[in-house]
Amino acid sequence: MKQPGNTWRGTGSHCLREKGAECRMELWLRVVQDHPLVCVLCVSLIFRLLHRLLQMLPRPDGLLAEPWRSWKWKNLSVSLVHSLITGSWALISVIQYPAMVHDLSSTYSPSSYMLVVVSSGYFIADAADIIFSGYAKASWEFLLHHVLVLWCFLFSVFTRRYVAGAVVALFVEVNSVFLHTRLLLNLAKVSHTSLILKANKALNFLTYVMFRLGAQFYITWFLIYHYSSLDFAFYFLTTMMLMNIMILIYFYRLIRSDLLTRQRAQNGVCKLALD
Repeated sequence: MKQPGNTWRGTGSHCLREKGAECRMELWLRVVQDHPLVCVLCVSLIFRLLHRLLQMLPRPDGLLAEPWRSWKWKNLSVSLVHSLITGSWALISVIQYPAMVHDLSSTYSPSSYMLVVVSSGYFIADAADIIFSGYAKASWEFLLHHVLVLWCFLFSVFTRRYVAGAVVALFVEVNSVFLHTRLLLNLAKVSHTSLILKANKALNFLTYVMFRLGAQFYITWFLIYHYSSLDFAFYFLTTMMLMNIMILIYFYRLIRSDLLTRQRAQNGVCKLALD
């Protein structure tokens, strides 16, 4: 673990004593930390390229005739890939370096720092996709969420502070896997009585509570409990409070849509951007 003011770097003799993979990770980290903005923008371009490549895959019948549904399918497909990568990456990072859970402000590993860079690049790419596709007005909630996320993640990338907090926040992507899958199934007009949709709804609800609400409220508790000893605590706590309001509204919509009625709510559960 390294403290935020120090770049994680190894000397030549140190690298010789370390495993090859660890040495290469340190070298990559040195490059990324020396050029954080360039690396974040490069990741954004990679996600944009992925968006183009996914257009080559088969899509459900009828999507091409409806521009909004067609765009949403492509956008959600990229979001699903991001969630699969970053959700599992966040869990592995914490398993490898459990101290990050207890010190969200100053502890991080090379892998966890890279994770925040990658996720920051995705959120920039997704926000750009929403804006330049002409759906900014209809997707203002997503844009607001992305601004709040980038407000924190880019701070961590440039200052190397609260990297662990960003990693824990990315636990929500575990839930996003099932959330995006659900919306893709709905776009594909899969029957609401199908086993796959019912199973996904159950997993979506379970992971929402465990990974989305759990992660958000743990970070909020950490900031409040250690408020007097943390730098920039007001900056992050204000953002977390706004995020908490958003996820509670979405949670109410989820309960109303899946537990309180059988009627399909077209706008009930949106693509959450904790993506």
